[in-house]
Amino acid sequence: MWATDITYIPMKNGFMYLMAIIDLYSRYVVHWSVSNSMEAEWCTKVFKEAVERQGAPKILNTDQGSQFTSEVFSKAVLAHSQLSMDGKGRATDNAFIERLWRTVKYEKVYLEPPTDGVHLYHILHSFFDEYNHKRRHNSIEDDRPKDRYFSCNPPRNNQVRAA
Repeated sequence: MWATDITYIPMKNGFMYLMAIIDLYSRYVVHWSVSNSMEAEWCTKVFKEAVERQGAPKILNTDQGSQFTSEVFSKAVLAHSQLSMDGKGRATDNAFIERLWRTVKYEKVYLEPPTDGVHLYHILHSFFDEYNHKRRHNSIEDDRPKDRYFSCNPPRNNQVRAA
């Protein structure tokens, strides 16, 4: 089961949005992207790229944001997976990705405020590489997300396993 959400990233001049998709069992961030707008087409593209790279989850959990309830996004997800949406007032349904937002902001973005979109991309690339491939997580018995994720999801032909 995967979960996805969008968060606001403040920058020196303006802001951007970050969308990530996380595997709930392993905490592995299967894909992420930044954009200057929150359009349903962008969210759909990010989901489709994740499926191409990692295969489809059985279930994708989202909140009820307009991007995720849009016809274009719903159709893309339902072509591969079941779609589960948080109920109104059910913040705990997406707790793992909300925790990811707190971690990325407090451990990277707020410490290295991005000056522009390119700088933000590099900051996030560094963070997610560390988060997925090097960092051990207490919540998953001190495993690294990549070890737990790939133990259940063998790499596809076009996947590159990072050390």
